[in-house]
Amino acid sequence: MAKVTGLVGLVGIGATGCSTDEVLRFGWPVSVTPQAEAMRELWTWSVVAALVVGVIVWGLILWAVAFHRKKSEELPRQVAYNLPLELVLIVVPTVIVAVLFYFTAVTQNYVTDKSQDPDVTVDVIGFQWNWEFQHRDAKVEGTDQPVSTVGTSTEIPMLVLPAEKRIRFVLRSTDVIHSFFVPEFHFKRDVFPEPEKNNQDNVFQIDQIDRPGSFVGRCAELCGTYHAVMNFEVRALPAADYDRYIELRTQVNEATGKPYTNAEALTEMNCGELCTPYAVTTQPFDTDRTAREASGAGSK
Repeated sequence: MAKVTGLVGLVGIGATGCSTDEVLRFGWPVSVTPQAEAMRELWTWSVVAALVVGVIVWGLILWAVAFHRKKSEELPRQVAYNLPLELVLIVVPTVIVAVLFYFTAVTQNYVTDKSQDPDVTVDVIGFQWNWEFQHRDAKVEGTDQPVSTVGTSTEIPMLVLPAEKRIRFVLRSTDVIHSFFVPEFHFKRDVFPEPEKNNQDNVFQIDQIDRPGSFVGRCAELCGTYHAVMNFEVRALPAADYDRYIELRTQVNEATGKPYTNAEALTEMNCGELCTPYAVTTQPFDTDRTAREASGAGSK
């Protein structure tokens, strides 16, 4: 029986075509921050522990079904107050809960820790139904205004960040509750209007983004009609490219007489795929109601 069960399990894993890493992630996206990896490890081993408990319970159920089914009309010997068994049933679940609580608390404290000074601080402002990102540490030359990127109906907002730098996010909303969610961060946090009055911790930080790349971001809190298309993109650049990007964003573009926009700065940098001027992980919602045919178009 054990051999058959093991064979079925191996066939099931093999048939999925998943690598060992994919199996252990149990469907989670590949993490890009140390905090995300810590949460992935907590999830993986919690699921493994749950499966072990499940297998034991299933085995006991099958054992009872197979060896303690009704054999005659004689009433079996009744057993009550089995002290050793009762102690096991109390101690084992208590130990499991205590261990799970410990590792959950350790991981949560690490994920929410803000004791280290950040290299970059970004204000994330949610509004129906888009985002604004302000680089608090970078001011447009000749003004006291921070470098800012605001999404529009025709352009997905892009949050450009440095890879391998500690980043702090400060969240707030101008209207209703939104939620800042980047799947590769394995983390989301609600974005409240006036967070201090709602007793909300609106600040979190990550030790670093492990690698350059583009990562989709979403609003994960139902916030109204166009909630589903309230997307953004995180673009992680190597440190030197990020410094150049910020330098451009603080300057005035001689061609337009205005500060460089996000797209203009990335175009000026010309550093390959990472400097594609517009979002590559998501696209604006097409609001043209004539852009699609009716389902019965062309039929008579």
